[in-house]
Amino acid sequence: MSATNITYFGFIPGYVIFWGVTLLAAGFFLNRIFQLRRYMFLGKKPAGFGETLKRGFDSFWISLTQWCQLKNLTAKDRASIGHALMFWGFVTFVFFYFLFIILGAGFGLSESLEHTRFFFYYAWVMDIMAVLVVTGAGWGIIRRYVVRPERLATERTFEAIVILGSVFFHPITHLFKEATSIALGHPPVGLGAALPPVSSALSSIFSGSPVGTVETASIWFFWAHWLTVLFVLVIIPYTRYFHVMAAPINIFFKAAPPKGVLSKIDIETAENFGLSRITDLTWKQILDLYTCVICNNCQEQCPATATGKPLNPRKIIQDLKMQLLDVAPRLIKAKDDAAIAEINPENSVAGKVLAEDEVWACTTCRACDEVCPLWVEHIDKIVEARRNLVMEQSNIPETAEGALRSIEDRGHPWRGTTATRTDWTEGLDVKTLADDSDVDVLYWVGCTSALEERSTRVARAVAKVLQSAGVKFGILGDEESCCGDPARRLGNEYLFQMVAESNIEILKRYNIKEIVTSCPHCYQVIKNEYPQFGGNFEVTHHTEFIAQLFEEKKLSLVKGPSGTVTYHDSCYLGRYNDIYRQPREILGNMPGVRVVEMENNRSRSFCCGGGGGRMWLEERIGTRISEQRTEEAIKAGAEIIATACPFCLQMFDDALKAKGVAEKMKVKDLAELVAESELYQP
Repeated sequence: MSATNITYFGFIPGYVIFWGVTLLAAGFFLNRIFQLRRYMFLGKKPAGFGETLKRGFDSFWISLTQWCQLKNLTAKDRASIGHALMFWGFVTFVFFYFLFIILGAGFGLSESLEHTRFFFYYAWVMDIMAVLVVTGAGWGIIRRYVVRPERLATERTFEAIVILGSVFFHPITHLFKEATSIALGHPPVGLGAALPPVSSALSSIFSGSPVGTVETASIWFFWAHWLTVLFVLVIIPYTRYFHVMAAPINIFFKAAPPKGVLSKIDIETAENFGLSRITDLTWKQILDLYTCVICNNCQEQCPATATGKPLNPRKIIQDLKMQLLDVAPRLIKAKDDAAIAEINPENSVAGKVLAEDEVWACTTCRACDEVCPLWVEHIDKIVEARRNLVMEQSNIPETAEGALRSIEDRGHPWRGTTATRTDWTEGLDVKTLADDSDVDVLYWVGCTSALEERSTRVARAVAKVLQSAGVKFGILGDEESCCGDPARRLGNEYLFQMVAESNIEILKRYNIKEIVTSCPHCYQVIKNEYPQFGGNFEVTHHTEFIAQLFEEKKLSLVKGPSGTVTYHDSCYLGRYNDIYRQPREILGNMPGVRVVEMENNRSRSFCCGGGGGRMWLEERIGTRISEQRTEEAIKAGAEIIATACPFCLQMFDDALKAKGVAEKMKVKDLAELVAESELYQP
């Protein structure tokens, strides 16, 4: 029989002790849960989420399969396997506790519950699962305190060893309490002598011992096990252990697709802009703070952290959490508005809890959001802090302010240019919609491809490819304005909305069927964020469109560019929109081209450093992000870095010069490589 043997509680004091400590632990647990719930509801109510059934299924499936962890499994880091083992063991043990200890031992139902085949089979499952949990926890302890990966180098906290120690200890006590039951002649009822293997083997330790000694040991092991369980129950809501409860809920409420879409501010009714006070966070954003388990995956993938910038996504979340836990109890006790204002003053977060250098270092590349196993969202909080700095505090770096002023005055962020939006079309016979709107495709050129000298070659290449394939297209020309991405990512939501609404009006006037753009930032904003303002358009990136032309046999190459090519995944094309296949298909259609991958590719691609408005901010702290990414290309043995984003193109162009390799390594857009290749002429 198991450790829930009724003889442990065959006297009244046994039941009193059991229920006394259990209810006491449950009281501590529930009291803290109630506190955290009240703290969360100090925040703003988020917008509706919808799709309840789908969200519920996703949360259940992601949690049960541990895809949340296993998605980060790599040859270098197999920690997710250990976590999965511990989670599956946790679920198995929780069910056991409820059925066989709470109901069985606590309510005296052991005889009826344990004399069943189900209990026998479950005892086998528990036996194996206990070993797996011990293995997972042991692995975690070794990784954290013996053979530490870089992301855990600074994480040797007492809290972590308490959690891992309890996870390691409690399945061992389970095995020994089962072993003593078997030694006392009370094995699980089952099929003949097929006893649970591990506890059965451990029972031999007690063979030949006096019965009284084994009975005492059995009682001790039971209480050691159960008190460990109650200890864990008490500390769960006070530690990062809380993620076992918060994570499934956080996954349920994760942002709906499309990915990376920023929230819309109602400019006319908003009482304040951005993240001024901790209570400006929404319930979901506060749940993010509770959910973070400090695994440091986000900081490991963050290009700002990797290049010595003051930004650390994990620190952002933890700093906000500490602010919440400091302020929330006093806010709840506050009796009047004056007290609340003193406790939670305006501008207590942006620029203070979150330092300005942290906030402006973010490239909004989504590496942190993508890799987080618990769907904690970092970028939304950083952008909200920017909104407060810009729209309420009028505090913005000078170069970024100049770009925003240029968007407002000239319709683009490139202050120094004297080019017009149609100069790049010289000699190409590209028509504007104002002259002839009978087109199948609008080529949205984008500010950088139209006005920045190096990037205009990309616009010309796209136009040549479209013409070679017989695509009927046109451009807006002087009617095209900035899509608004720099304004929104830099925190000027008012300017973004003004630009977006103007662009939507123009696009609707021409009844555009399909938009092709060279810029992933334009792609993200027009395709995924303009719908917030009633602008619903079919948008395609030029890599998608060109790949489709190859598939439809409208393009065919006899010979591609010579040299070894590596493709750099743009953050806004890849992590934001999951476009990984088509750019590589384009390279695959180039005869004679040798393609190599950089160490960080696809969803783990390393940012160029130009996103989030960083194109217009000076990179004055740490190493330049683009130069570190260039080192990866050099290491891969590439002669050509292929890009699909004008920001990436410009950043790498500068980086190649800075690294002194511009003579032997080139950076080119995929459209340029296609345009420069030898086309098959039927």
